[in-house]
Amino acid sequence: MSVLVVTEQAGGKWHRMSFECLAAGQAAAGAMGCPLAALVAGSGVGDLAADLSAKQVSEVIALDDPVLGTYSPDGFAEALRQAVEQIQPRLVLFPHTYQVRDLAPKLAASLGRAFVSDAVGIRFERDGPVFVRQLFQGKLHGDVVVDGPPPYFASVQSGAFRADSVVDGEAPASVRFLDLALAPSMVRTSSEPPFQDAKDAVDLGSADIIVSVGRGIQDPANIPQAQALATALGGELAASRPICDNGWLPLDRQIGSSGQTVSPNLYLALGISGAIQHVVGMKGAKTIVAVNKDRGAPIFEIADYGVVADLFEIVPALVKARGEVE
Repeated sequence: MSVLVVTEQAGGKWHRMSFECLAAGQAAAGAMGCPLAALVAGSGVGDLAADLSAKQVSEVIALDDPVLGTYSPDGFAEALRQAVEQIQPRLVLFPHTYQVRDLAPKLAASLGRAFVSDAVGIRFERDGPVFVRQLFQGKLHGDVVVDGPPPYFASVQSGAFRADSVVDGEAPASVRFLDLALAPSMVRTSSEPPFQDAKDAVDLGSADIIVSVGRGIQDPANIPQAQALATALGGELAASRPICDNGWLPLDRQIGSSGQTVSPNLYLALGISGAIQHVVGMKGAKTIVAVNKDRGAPIFEIADYGVVADLFEIVPALVKARGEVE
């Protein structure tokens, strides 16, 4: 039995979480010692399937049908149900996206199985997989075990696995186009355009560099200093919850359990204490640099580099240094 990773795409473009999920799938397949298959669904997905075939997978499954040209929970759930019945995987993993929240419970229920959402880790014991989920806004981790036989269905939380950890294959994997029995009459619903928090909302999850401010910024008049640093580094400006609650930055800039979850290459935390509600949203960053006057701040426990200093001295110096380099 295999691990099956269900990727997500729209209009021929990958959702950023697809390869985070593929990283989780590679780790799971390695732990189980079983093959890994990656699946892409849509209409005209040959090029996307070729992208996946370059990764370290046993095979790529393509569900290519005009009915799947536009997302619908009816069409996609039926297509995936047929695919799962043909492939017979032990574990099916999804990225935890808005589309998956709509689709995966319907799929799992159609096969009489449970669906575990938003897992941050997976380990394997004799009786099967154990999914790790965050509880109480990340204060605790809980183990979830699913009763019954496989397949097991789960989604992977954004930032829990790094997309850049996906291993490429030594040779292209084979691509298998499954035969599906789909008809337009199966689609009883039509989807509106993809959900967006706001017209000008920023997707911090796709940013490589994030400069984030906390209470240590002291006053909204000081935020332009942090913005200048973010601009100099070619990154995005973000904040902890108190900053957004005070209206100093819009809510779409908030990182944490009630905001966005991110995994940039560099996360620069300025004046952020490191409350668990914030940490759960950014601990997946590849490199964390913290600047805080309080050497006992919890943020230093997870930071790769810590600077005990006044951010109002550090930030201008970094902006100046960046300008000199350029």
